Amino acid sequence: MMSLPRALALSFSQLGDPAIIRVLAKSLVITLAIFFAIGVGFWFALDALVEDWIVANLPADYSDTVAGIVAFSVGLLGLWLLFRFVALFVLQFFAEEVVRAVEAKHYPREASAARSLGFRQEMANGLRSTLRALVANLIALPFAIMLLVTGIGTALLFWAVNAFLLGRELQDMVWLRHRQDEAELAPMGGSNRFLLGGAIAGLLLVPFANLLAPVLGAASATHLVHRGRAGIA
Repeated sequence: MMSLPRALALSFSQLGDPAIIRVLAKSLVITLAIFFAIGVGFWFALDALVEDWIVANLPADYSDTVAGIVAFSVGLLGLWLLFRFVALFVLQFFAEEVVRAVEAKHYPREASAARSLGFRQEMANGLRSTLRALVANLIALPFAIMLLVTGIGTALLFWAVNAFLLGRELQDMVWLRHRQDEAELAPMGGSNRFLLGGAIAGLLLVPFANLLAPVLGAASATHLVHRGRAGIA
C-alpha cells in the first residue's frame, strides 16, 4: 500500500496541472465569496452585541474603538475556525475534477470505470459531511474546554476529531465513484485514512497552505485508494 508521504508528494507535483489549477481557482473564488457573505453578516451581528455590552460598561470615549477591535478579532478567529468546513463543502462539488485529473495521469484504467455523481448527491454528501463535522466538533467542545488546563490537550483533541472526519470525507470523494456496492469497504486502510486526515487538518490551520489543503487531500486520497485497491506500494 502506498505511503502517505509518497501520495502527498505525487499530489503536490501535480498542482501545476491545468485541471487542478481550474479547480483551485473555482473553489477559492466560491469559498471566499461564501466567507465574505458570512463575514459581513457575522460582523454586524457581533458588533451590535459587543458594542451594547461595552458601551454599557465602559466610558464613551473609547467604547466604540474597543467594540470594533473585539468584534473584528472574534470574527476573524471564527472565520478561521470555520474555514475547513466551508472549503471542504465547496470542494465536494469539484472533487470529481480533481479525482479525474489524478486518475487520467496515473490510473487511466480506473478512470474509465468511474461513475459520476449527480448534483443532488454531491449536495447531499456536502451537507452531510459539513453537518457531521459541526456536530462532532460541538460534542468535543466541552471536553476541549476541560483540557484547556493542559495547554496542548485542546488542540490535540480537535486535531484528532477532525483527522478522523477529514480522512473519511476525502476517502469517500474517491471511493463513492468506484465501489461496486454499498457494502464494499474502501481499500485505503484505517491508519492511512487517519494520517491523511491529520495531515490535511494540520494544513488547514496554516494560512495560505489551507488554500491548497483540500485539493491536496482529494488528490492524495485518490492515490491511496487506487494503490491500496491494487496492492501497490
